[in-house]
Amino acid sequence: MPSNVKGQRTFIIGVGCTAFIKPRGLRTTEEMGLEAATKALLDAGITYDAVQAAYVGYCYGDSTAGQRALYQLGMTGIPITNVNNNCSTGSTALYNANTLVKSGLYDCALALGFERMARGSLGSNFPDREPPTAVFNTASIELEETLSSGKNHGPGAPRMFSNGGQEYFDKFGGNINHLAQIASKNHKHSVNNPYSQFRDGWSVEQVLAAPKITEQLTKFMCSPTSDGGACCIVASEDFVHQHGLENQAIEIVSQALTTDDPSTFETRSAMNVVGYTMSKNCADEVFAQAGFKDGEGRDQVGVVELHDCFAANELLTYDALGLCEHGQAHKMVERGDNTYGGKYVINPSGGLEAKGHPLGATGLGMHFYITMQLRQWAGPMQAPGLFDVSDKRGKFGLIHNIGLGGAVVCSLLRRPEFFKEGGEDGRKRLGYNHGHEYRPITREDVDKVKAQKNSPYILQRAKL
Repeated sequence: MPSNVKGQRTFIIGVGCTAFIKPRGLRTTEEMGLEAATKALLDAGITYDAVQAAYVGYCYGDSTAGQRALYQLGMTGIPITNVNNNCSTGSTALYNANTLVKSGLYDCALALGFERMARGSLGSNFPDREPPTAVFNTASIELEETLSSGKNHGPGAPRMFSNGGQEYFDKFGGNINHLAQIASKNHKHSVNNPYSQFRDGWSVEQVLAAPKITEQLTKFMCSPTSDGGACCIVASEDFVHQHGLENQAIEIVSQALTTDDPSTFETRSAMNVVGYTMSKNCADEVFAQAGFKDGEGRDQVGVVELHDCFAANELLTYDALGLCEHGQAHKMVERGDNTYGGKYVINPSGGLEAKGHPLGATGLGMHFYITMQLRQWAGPMQAPGLFDVSDKRGKFGLIHNIGLGGAVVCSLLRRPEFFKEGGEDGRKRLGYNHGHEYRPITREDVDKVKAQKNSPYILQRAKL
């Protein structure tokens, strides 16, 4: 929402996530959607009857897949809108749900995302037409002659982000070793995440020794294709108090969605082709909405989940988000200011490189992890010191999710001032702490949260 538009306060009251797994066709999108949404409803302590609108994100699937997934929880007649915004699809669904509640039109909206992907590099399912991202790929390849590494190779997406990374190296310094440090950091973080696709904890040496995908990237510096789902429920402050959710509601202090401006192509920059300026604009907008001026506010962030589809993009994104001085992202890596014991803990979940990247679920998964961090439910993934400050609300959690073509969503989350320690919360309703423990759902779980207005015909077909 633009910074000059005011609205009511909004809060994430319930979150749920499936394990992110290799794409082997083991689970359907409706299965994953049912699991993620059921967990989010149990976490929030509400039934599907309370949800007034829903947005469902996915990139690879037929129309109305969102309805097919949510109809298992009820057929209440609410508006359900399906969303596709490339890799930022999940966060776009949340942005739309949040905007509805922030506007005052609704008190409770649900954002769900899932993806069932094919093995290998991303591709189009429509061979009879040129994909919308083709112009980005063409522009990036044309710019290779301006880079010190010259002509690159590899699939389209890693090649574009590699070229962006090489431009950064040429302008500011840094090299493939910095990318290896980023990737190793993420893989080591992922060891503590039971939802992750990979929990190998690769060392810098192992990352560098992995097969080359492009001139700048090895296999372990790249996010895999994945299957998975995630869900967030957004509510108004009145809804939070009416349902006694003060001890787990996390405020969406500010949120923005930006798309490309002419600089993407007109500046002749490989960094801008992969969204550097688009990300910078989005980050500047969320901090401005939160009341900060002229690049301020970053020192009040403690934990970050950002879009490391490739290690090169994580490097660029440090700079774009203002987490370091311009041109100093590689120095930030050298200082260890991107992990435990440093200035920020970035991608404590393991990031896309390790935990997986099911496109429609990715952004919502990021919000799941930051919500758990700000609730202090993250267990071995917990970032230290988030509340060791004079402000009882603690530090901010920052989320960044980008899709080429393009769209960026950034969110600033924070624990509200009315937070209450103790009392019943989502851990009791699920019977365990789903912030750092993964379990599947049961039929009894679904029965607890399904709407009164439901279809037994649909429910009997639900797979768990």
